[in-house]
Amino acid sequence: MAVVRAPLSSSMRRRARLRAMRYATTFVVPLGAWATFTGHTWWAWGVPFFSFVLIPLAELFHSGKHTNLSEDEERAVLADPVFDVLLYLFVPIQWGLLALFLHRISLGGLATSQLLGYIATMGILCGVYGINVAHELGHRTKRWERDLARALLLSSLYMHFIIEHNRGHHRRVATPDDPASARYGETVYAFWFRSIVFSWRSAWHIEADRLRKGGERPFGAKNEMLHAVVLQGGLLLVIGAFAGANALMAFVAAAFIGILLLETVNYIEHYGLRRKLTATGSYGRVQHVHSWNSDHLIGRIMLFELTRHSDHHWKASKKYQSLASLEEAPQLPTGYPGTMVLSLVPPLFFRVVHPHLKQLAQDHPELDLAT
Repeated sequence: MAVVRAPLSSSMRRRARLRAMRYATTFVVPLGAWATFTGHTWWAWGVPFFSFVLIPLAELFHSGKHTNLSEDEERAVLADPVFDVLLYLFVPIQWGLLALFLHRISLGGLATSQLLGYIATMGILCGVYGINVAHELGHRTKRWERDLARALLLSSLYMHFIIEHNRGHHRRVATPDDPASARYGETVYAFWFRSIVFSWRSAWHIEADRLRKGGERPFGAKNEMLHAVVLQGGLLLVIGAFAGANALMAFVAAAFIGILLLETVNYIEHYGLRRKLTATGSYGRVQHVHSWNSDHLIGRIMLFELTRHSDHHWKASKKYQSLASLEEAPQLPTGYPGTMVLSLVPPLFFRVVHPHLKQLAQDHPELDLAT
């Protein structure tokens, strides 16, 4: 028998809209990028400084809170279209800022420090919005929303991500078969190489298997990996032809920074966590203990709740605004931005994280350390 719920009150809808406006604060980063690319040279390093100095410092002094929505609050945020519109807006914003970046680089005349600041800024846009927002849209059930994700991934030259992540990572997460799950004692630098190379290879295998099962040629016209190669290659040709070699090289460098940012997030999300083999020789369902989380508010908002990662892996189609903080999910000592910076110094990262890992292994029999 279907459950009949009372209509949402106007006050509940207003609170949901105010909650949506919190996520609008993430537009401060694209605004900062616009200020950079329109000639405010003193601001060339403003976005990187804000993202990886100010935010980590702020989160050191503002611990996260274990708070969740009530059933009615969850209904309200899922009914409010603004949460989705905020994501959709990043498609024209990302491409508009990319065009502005290429135009400014093509004009020349930038000092080396300014040029590097521009590339770092565009790299952050590629990683946080070109890939992270695409990650959220890529899990949606509507085809046109997944196409928006592909448009964002194209701007970061990482279109295979939607294939490998959705059909590979979510199935194999926290196992030795997943290139995007970091092993215990593995440095982020070794992980970058392993995850980038083997995720790319995995995406080709996944797509070929999909087509074989459907009775299609594995490397024929319906292969989405071939589509990605053609689209990304075409984009590079267009940029080179219209913006010049310098702009092309700057874009490739920025896209690579975006990829490294994404892979650094992958690194900290599952570092050292592994599912145990069952008596049948298979891995059981991924549990909340198999993902690192953070309730630090700034990182949560800036990354559209990516930091509530255990709930995302429990139900991948769940929209970001309704993801929950789970008591049994491992919590990082600081937010994702700060942990990303920490991971770049492996001895310090291991010293901070390994004691938490060993305690988790004692408390949760379903967890192995991913050695």
